[in-house]
Amino acid sequence: MDRLHLMTVFVAVAEEQGFAAAARRLGFSAPAVTRAVAALEESLGVKLLNRTTRFVRATEAGLRYLEDARRIIQQVQLADEAATGINSEPRGHLAITAPVMFGRLFVMPGIVDYLQRYPDTQVDAVFLDRVVNLLEEGLDVGIRIGELADSSMRALSVGSVRHIVCASPDYILRCGLPQTPQDLLQHTLISSSAAHSLTDWRFANQSLRIKPRLTVTSNDAAIEAAREGLGITRLLSYQVAASLAAGELKILLENFEPAPLPVSIVHREGRFASSKVRSFIDLMAAKLRADKALN
Repeated sequence: MDRLHLMTVFVAVAEEQGFAAAARRLGFSAPAVTRAVAALEESLGVKLLNRTTRFVRATEAGLRYLEDARRIIQQVQLADEAATGINSEPRGHLAITAPVMFGRLFVMPGIVDYLQRYPDTQVDAVFLDRVVNLLEEGLDVGIRIGELADSSMRALSVGSVRHIVCASPDYILRCGLPQTPQDLLQHTLISSSAAHSLTDWRFANQSLRIKPRLTVTSNDAAIEAAREGLGITRLLSYQVAASLAAGELKILLENFEPAPLPVSIVHREGRFASSKVRSFIDLMAAKLRADKALN
């Protein structure tokens, strides 16, 4: 069998962690996928996958081969694009990740626009409130909030967001305005575990240990409780932009806010990114830079 074909099948099995799922992704039969992986392992003389009745995982040698195989497949795709022209229509599968609420509010409209513009593309959107390793999890593009620790990624700055403290006008009327972060300890506080700051709220020159009266697992729930007048919450500015614009929430302690956090688009490809990746990044960057909630 063609070695590039075998590599493509192996990458699909490793990423999907199953032969049946890989077969569906590639449009092959499950026996054809099994034969391809067996042929590759036989030609290499190395076991690439551990198989059980419940899952399939790459071996240590398989993980090294997976990284090389992805790079080789990508280089072949880039060579094909160069031969057909730099302006060739984007096509193929694109995997994207972003924080949950940011993905819903800002990334999904971009994904819908992208899919409508380019009918030969497919997108997997993975929205998680944790830092995702693009290489290890087989993702093409990520939107990150905060300083970037991984220098191996290509990054494009598209805006910034702030950590803000806010409450409803009704709560402020009933309970008064805190003048310093320390004053928050005398107020009803709402904390979200999705914000990664359950009991420690950071300000410009101090970190405040709080005792929330209400703790929730989603930012949406914290916003709703604050809108209802229960108390004060602390979230990122983009998360409450609509509520601020509607007058449902007011910003408190603005002079004590820490430095804004950058918003970046990151990807694994070099300057000659594939057409599908380049087109999505260009579209997404234009949308995010034009959004007043991020700039």
